[in-house]
Amino acid sequence: MKHEIDPKETSRAQAFSLWMTSPMPMVTLTKTFDVTRIQKVSRKKRMKFNMLLCWCAGKAASKIDEFYTLPEGGKLFRYDRLAVNVIVNNARGGINSCDIPYSDDIEQFNADYIARTQAAAESCESSFEDGAMIVGTSAMTATELDSIVNQYTDKFSNPMLMWGRYRKGLFKTTLPISFQFHHVQMDGGQATRFLEELQRVINSIK
Repeated sequence: MKHEIDPKETSRAQAFSLWMTSPMPMVTLTKTFDVTRIQKVSRKKRMKFNMLLCWCAGKAASKIDEFYTLPEGGKLFRYDRLAVNVIVNNARGGINSCDIPYSDDIEQFNADYIARTQAAAESCESSFEDGAMIVGTSAMTATELDSIVNQYTDKFSNPMLMWGRYRKGLFKTTLPISFQFHHVQMDGGQATRFLEELQRVINSIK
């Protein structure tokens, strides 16, 4: 569920007045993550690397209050739950989008991830989790990428994480991840706290 809130009654009041009408309110930060733990869990549990990383992103976002507030159409809305969006290659050679409801239970998230991505790939239809604040993701694993800057459109102001192929080293596996967010939703302080939390969640995944 979501409901409209008065920006003046929130901690985002100043940011709303400064950035809501900005033609380019999106900010992109890039950080290189140690994803060795995800790779090991993926092999041991036979779970998809991308699913595990999406769950980690949802887990980290759930701990940052600003992720539950989002500007849309000149207004500010508050959400009570999160979902993670995944881009899927479909059977016709195109792509579709599907939202995976975030759950602290990684087994439940995995089941939803598999069911929804398979359905999108086979049906060539997108699915959406209405009423959830969506954390977007885009994995372009055909090559290694240092950084990604996404297009800005007023149709999508949600935070988004983007990455390419991970890099296997002798002792650890690393992955640069680009994080794009709307400046009304959060400032650099909250964004960097999210990135630090994401690394902590990755390190502790079981």
